This record gives sequence, structure tokens and C-alpha cells, in this order.
Amino acid sequence: MKELYYTLLSDGSSDRALLPILTWVLAQHLPATAIQAVWADLGRLPRPPKDLSSRIETAIALYPCDILFVHRDAERDSPEHRYKEIQEASPVHLAQTIICVVPIRMLEAWLLLDLVALRTAAGNPNGVAPLSLPVVEQIESLPDPKSVLFDLLRTASDLPRNRRNRLPFHKLVHRVAALINDFSPLRGLAAFRRLEQDVMSQVQSRTERT
Repeated sequence: MKELYYTLLSDGSSDRALLPILTWVLAQHLPATAIQAVWADLGRLPRPPKDLSSRIETAIALYPCDILFVHRDAERDSPEHRYKEIQEASPVHLAQTIICVVPIRMLEAWLLLDLVALRTAAGNPNGVAPLSLPVVEQIESLPDPKSVLFDLLRTASDLPRNRRNRLPFHKLVHRVAALINDFSPLRGLAAFRRLEQDVMSQVQSRTERT
């Protein structure tokens, strides 16, 4: 079986929750390929690189890969601004291996998909507390999807109020991502469609080169 290695470069460790999403996208277009993923942990370095261009070069050097995903949340900036920022920071000789990942708000919006995953991640898979997910097409317009996700996890846990607020939310976010088996509903979002199109283009280019 063929193998493909990819590295995710992101702003923080919480963004590792993108790994199951990226692996799912690649698997959709490379069904006969074993996908190997790693998160670039540059924070462990004695002197972590600061500017984006140096971070990209360091990630490639320390975590060799076929594809480097560079993640930046759009947040208050336009997605185009983030794409341009990543593209301008990408060294010319690495440009063909880099794919931008730019959720409109923040990655937590892409996890507001699956009630079963939320309940299971919260440690209460058989819970019956009412949970209401936003309509997928509207999740990127939420002003603070992280708060929405954390509130859903609190409710899903069905714990007493004082214990709900002590939940390890960042770990649970990773757990939610790992438990979702189907990210196809995200195809209703322009940012996700762009990501998948870029993956498809990369896959086709690699196929033509080989």
C-alpha cells in the first residue's frame, strides 16, 4: 500500500483537532493510500521560530512530509488575507507542497456536527440532555464557536454545575474531532470546499508527477 505523510503547522496545540479532518479529506481522494499525520510541535524547541516563513521551513526540516498543511483561523481578518499571508511566507521551493487551512472563524466551528461524538467525548454517551447544534451552513457565522462547543460539552456531560466548569475542554475538543467519522456536511461551507479543492489539486499534481 502506498503511503502519504503530511504535517500540520498551526498556531497552537489545540489546533491538533484538525488532524482527523485533514486525514478524512485525504482519505476521500486517496482511498488506497495509508495516510500518516503529524503535528509540528515547534514550541518544544529552545528557540522556536517566530515569523511564519521560518516556522514553515522549520516544520518541513523537522517533520519531512509530502504535504504541509498551514493553518490560520481567519477570525477577524478576511480569509483572503490569511491565504495571502501564508502564500507570501511560503518559500518558493516548498510552495508546491503547502496547502492552506483557513476556517472562517476558528476550527471549533468545524466540530459542531455530531451529537453522538459530543456526548461520547463528554463522557456521557447515553445522555439525554437536550442538545441543539447550529445549522451547518451557519456555523462559520457564529461569533464565538469555541464557546458554543464548550457549552454543548458542559450540557452533554450532565455533571453538576461546579464539575462542568472543570472539564478538560481542550482535550475534549480533540476527542470530539477523533470521534467524528464523517465530515462531509462541512462541504456546505466555502472554506472547507476550498480546502478540499486544494487537496484534490495537490493529489492530481502528485499523480501526474509519478
